[in-house]
Amino acid sequence: MYEHIVIAGAGQAAVQAVDTLRRRGFTGKLSMVGDEPWLPYQRPPLSKKYLAGALERERLIIRPAQFFAAHQVDTQLGRRVSEILRREQRVRLDDNTLLAYDALLLATGSRPRSLAAPGTELAGVHVLRTLADADRIRAECAPGGRMVIIGGGYIGLEVAATARGLGLEVTVLEMAQRVMSRVTCAQLSAFYESEHARQGVRILCNARVRALAADPRSGRVRAVLTEEGGEHPADIVIVAVGVAPADELARAAGIQCENGIVTDVHCRTSQEAIYAAGDCASHLNRQYGRHLRLESVDNAFEQGSTVALNLLGTATAHDKVPWFWSDQFDLKLVIVGVSHGYDTVILRGAPASRSFSACYLRGGELIAIDTVNQPKDQMAARKLIAAHVRPNPDKLADPAIALKDAL
Repeated sequence: MYEHIVIAGAGQAAVQAVDTLRRRGFTGKLSMVGDEPWLPYQRPPLSKKYLAGALERERLIIRPAQFFAAHQVDTQLGRRVSEILRREQRVRLDDNTLLAYDALLLATGSRPRSLAAPGTELAGVHVLRTLADADRIRAECAPGGRMVIIGGGYIGLEVAATARGLGLEVTVLEMAQRVMSRVTCAQLSAFYESEHARQGVRILCNARVRALAADPRSGRVRAVLTEEGGEHPADIVIVAVGVAPADELARAAGIQCENGIVTDVHCRTSQEAIYAAGDCASHLNRQYGRHLRLESVDNAFEQGSTVALNLLGTATAHDKVPWFWSDQFDLKLVIVGVSHGYDTVILRGAPASRSFSACYLRGGELIAIDTVNQPKDQMAARKLIAAHVRPNPDKLADPAIALKDAL
């Protein structure tokens, strides 16, 4: 049994590891190091209800302070692990404090990718990843203001929907041919582009940002310039061009990394007694037979539990079918599985009904599904995808037939 487990990171994976360890009887020392000053909190509401002012900060907190006190967790908040000393089995914090460990969990998450264009340092230009980011953006969201969002992925479109609700004029610039192109099929992209347009969001695809221009008097951003010659006036700009795994700490320690910290099915890294979980981890996924790095609350939750069980000596593989969600206006998009490599898309229902599903098949096997306001399909799909089923295409296309009966 380990005597001291150190967790680098203080997000969903970290909290779930702490909870599972204590509930399953771990009595050793637990230290959790987080680089933000707040207790671990939920990130998904930052682009939605919290940004809209409809959710108080206290309701973001995953576990209250008394939870960590009651479970005797040494919480080092506002601190960052700056170095892993593998041979000594210690970590160095940014204030030069040394913590010895018997086992180490890297739950360092991810960080926003930067935009390679002049002007990103201007006042009024923001990314959205942390509570502080959301507070800064919310303070600048005034009705009638002009917001330009660079990037048409989940975060960009969620912020666009929220900003419209706050009365801002919103333009989304997406460099790809369609929004959410990395994660959804063309039919879903077209549906969301249409819905945003209906709500007054202006979306421009194939738009390559050249620079962000400043107001010479105030020094704030005044416009986003594109390679195509466009000039889009802006009082506030959100850069939402994706995230990268926060794996620098692991790389510096000689831990294998490739699009994140590489782990096996048990969430173990290439170094003994060091595990990784959450957005920073690229785990061997048995469902799809390859390494995946997943950016989702559910994945962080499940991997945090898996690491804890393995630390307790219960060999446990992380093999759950992943799922994700995105709330935009009154639409709930739930994605079950990973559609990468699909060769066929079958729609269940009509997009015009605003309640439908897109089923992704590869070689006849159901590998993923996108559901829009269609909870029954997404719940059934979790079991079907895990079972590697090969549905009947005609039945699959008929929304009158329950998904579980489309075999």
